Amino acid sequence: MESVAVGTAPADGAPAEGVSKAQLAYAFVRERIENGTYSPGFRLVLGQLARELGVSPVPVREAIRMLEAEGLVTYERNVGAQVALPDPGLYAHTMDTLGVVEGYATASAVHTLTPQRLAESRAISAQLRSTLDAFDPVTFTRLNQAFHESLYRDCPNPHMLDLVERGWRRLQAMRSSTFDFVPGRAAESVAEHEALLDLIERGADLPEIETAARNHRHNTMRAYLALHRASAPQPTETTAAADVGTPTAGTPPSTEPREGNHA
Repeated sequence: MESVAVGTAPADGAPAEGVSKAQLAYAFVRERIENGTYSPGFRLVLGQLARELGVSPVPVREAIRMLEAEGLVTYERNVGAQVALPDPGLYAHTMDTLGVVEGYATASAVHTLTPQRLAESRAISAQLRSTLDAFDPVTFTRLNQAFHESLYRDCPNPHMLDLVERGWRRLQAMRSSTFDFVPGRAAESVAEHEALLDLIERGADLPEIETAARNHRHNTMRAYLALHRASAPQPTETTAAADVGTPTAGTPPSTEPREGNHA
């Protein structure tokens, strides 16, 4: 694997000594997928990326394979590599799981929250509300993640924290922002954040806090899936008759989140 010496990276940031060209290309493309520069369906042309990075196509090809293994990129014959399109089924399963583990982590961290940390969370929530008039889904999502992290990051269970962070990374791999697809959900999300903070500040029972945090995540999932179903092409009567008993392509499996305490 080729390595990059200090100072040979593109202008937007030199790598640490010994970082391989493939790792540099991987970080370069992944950052642009996560910040929305490369949106779902964006074609990744190896030669163009290699020129931008000042490397040969070989490490770029290796980086694309790494991103493909993570689900960030897909490759099709005669089309090439492109940023993966959101998969509603995978999104639903990821959000369902994240709701469970993040709800638990948030409730578990409550006893570690200081007045300063709660003030930080309130300030982020206020920033989120201030973005609603001139809405930018990418900025909103960045602040949204910061808000949730401020509540769960001191969870005493490191394995649970790892599961939460994996869930967030999977979401980032699928889309830059749910709120880009369901902008009307943003105001509801802010109200739920404020309600969650109210529960924590008044000393509500941990199961109540966990349920509120979990339901908040699942409400976003339901809003996205409802929009997906509404925008999906409806089969004709002939097609519907022919396909009785066969799920429509692209329709996610039943993903209604389970009710009750998942602690």
